[in-house]
Amino acid sequence: MNWEKVRDFWIEEADEALSVAGHLFDKEDFSYSLFFGHLAVEKLLKAIYVTRKREQAPYIHHLKRLAEDAGLSLTSEQADELLRISSFNLESRYPDEKRTFRKKCTYEYTKAELEKIRTIYQWLKSIL
Repeated sequence: MNWEKVRDFWIEEADEALSVAGHLFDKEDFSYSLFFGHLAVEKLLKAIYVTRKREQAPYIHHLKRLAEDAGLSLTSEQADELLRISSFNLESRYPDEKRTFRKKCTYEYTKAELEKIRTIYQWLKSIL
């Protein structure tokens, strides 16, 4: 298998997901903006995983576990960030009956969280 090609696939997918997150934010679709932010980070982690392991990335969405499985050493702050970003995946896909997460996703909240996602994203890109 050509692992560089697989890595490049995941990087391209990650870049597209981050772009979509920005578009959704601009359209004020805040919860799904954060969902796509999660996808961007997940896909970059999968690029790192295949680069380091030379095997297909696991079919998981838990970012901290994926980072650890890829062999990344995380600070406690990075681990917490990945856990929080992982929650955007679940809360966007499976909202509670009160739609609590969607109500939480104000302009200010989403803007701040997207900035944190972009910071993590740049850190992961620097690893590649």
